[in-house]
Amino acid sequence: MRNKRIFITGGTGFFGKSLLSHCGELKQNDVVILSRNPAAFISEFPLVSANKRITFLRGDIRDFELPETDFDYIYHGAATSSRIIPDEEMRSVVIDGTRHILDFAKKNKRLSGFLFVSSGAVYGNKYQLPMKEDFPCEPVAVYGRSKLEAEKMCLESDVPCCIARAFAFVGEHLPLDAHFAMGNFIRDCLNNKPIVIKGDGTAVRTYLYAGDLARWLWTMLIHGERGRAYNLGSDMMISIGKLAETVRNVAGTNNEIQILKPPSGAPPECYAPDISRARSELGLEVWTTLAEAIRKTLEHHRRQEGR
Repeated sequence: MRNKRIFITGGTGFFGKSLLSHCGELKQNDVVILSRNPAAFISEFPLVSANKRITFLRGDIRDFELPETDFDYIYHGAATSSRIIPDEEMRSVVIDGTRHILDFAKKNKRLSGFLFVSSGAVYGNKYQLPMKEDFPCEPVAVYGRSKLEAEKMCLESDVPCCIARAFAFVGEHLPLDAHFAMGNFIRDCLNNKPIVIKGDGTAVRTYLYAGDLARWLWTMLIHGERGRAYNLGSDMMISIGKLAETVRNVAGTNNEIQILKPPSGAPPECYAPDISRARSELGLEVWTTLAEAIRKTLEHHRRQEGR
């Protein structure tokens, strides 16, 4: 696909940076990124300044001034998942922001596709097995409830949209100081500090590499079936305890792993997607192994820090 116009919200976060770093197709199209502070982002992420087909619109997702230009595709990934903020603010960003971008999308006469980045949190925490898209959604936290409500807003609109329910990821731009176990473990290995697991280490997660993530997002934006939800993530399950060992082994460090709670004996909490729909309908795969994804992430940070 060439010479299309693409509007991106959430372009300055982990997902957006992964798209800009790993999705070569963006260089062949005109891209407008919504940002509250474009100058700060360009300073932090100079890759974008080298691409003359990327421009910025300054504003907040909830009330930015709607451009008069039409777009072929809209990627809506604006969220606050990497920051802990008050519930009311979280809900406002997700719900009011989605309402505003949908108003914009409805004005686009040439719009071919709209991708809303939702979350696996919409399923809730009652499942001990990989979650399928047709499982009942019973979110327990404000973030998951807001994402589910925003999904319904998208699907009930006249916008040609599909939904990406995102799980857990690893890559060069994953925050190391947020509330993500993977990022924290990598940070601890880089600094040779103890890896602290607050639970009993039995919780199960899966991690998709940023390069694969970018391919999945692009494919869903262009080829995802309208009105359909797709799980977005890896299906290679690993416990948090084993993840800590894996990160340490790949890093080649010998820092201590501290598990604060003894095994509870309860079935492990599982936050993992069934990705058979994305595989069969869109041809998507987990192309990068977990060890390779961790290695690439570690190498990026070591280069950044001159280690």
